[in-house]
Amino acid sequence: MRVLLVEDEPHLGAALQEHLRAAGHAVDWFELLEPTEHAVLTVSYDALLLDLHLPDGRGLEFLRRLRRRGDPLPVIILTARDLVSDRIEGLKAGADDYIVKPFDLDEVTARLDAVSRRYVGRLTSVLRVGSVELEHESKAARVHGQAVELSAREWAVIDVLARRPRSIVSKEQIEDALYAFGEEIESNTIEVYISRIRRKLGRDFIRTIRGLGYRLEH
Repeated sequence: MRVLLVEDEPHLGAALQEHLRAAGHAVDWFELLEPTEHAVLTVSYDALLLDLHLPDGRGLEFLRRLRRRGDPLPVIILTARDLVSDRIEGLKAGADDYIVKPFDLDEVTARLDAVSRRYVGRLTSVLRVGSVELEHESKAARVHGQAVELSAREWAVIDVLARRPRSIVSKEQIEDALYAFGEEIESNTIEVYISRIRRKLGRDFIRTIRGLGYRLEH
């Protein structure tokens, strides 16, 4: 997933960014609302982690503006305030979930996955393609019942394709989902990941549509 993180506490922001990247997500991290406003207008994000109290404004007001213009971006609020009234206000403003600080980093990843599944309409966390079976929550992969180990980036590529069932996904769309601002991308990086996935899960698992991109064959 391409995740937008808005958090002004440096240590927490850095820890979240590192943890989510280790899980295979691309993370753009901002400490202010002004660059965040620009980012949501120029990049197609899969989820937003939003702190409520920022140096240049309130996260709730930003969220309300987001919803008023019809943006369906999944939003999880991060806050130190644990009052029921605060949670209700956040949910009424358009948040999808609410996590109170301090929190476990693994919980954030789990909440992101859960919110994302609701938006893409995936009713089950198990994906079956021919003899391949993938469990998204446990990150377990099997081919003909035999366990196969996939890296975080390989899972991320598969996730991008799985979010667009029966659709062709371009190389550029995969790059946008996997890499944040400023990250170096070699010209053949996506092809390398696709090749590795095919070696592990079978050549027919991902189909190349020449000149257009890739499609998951299920």
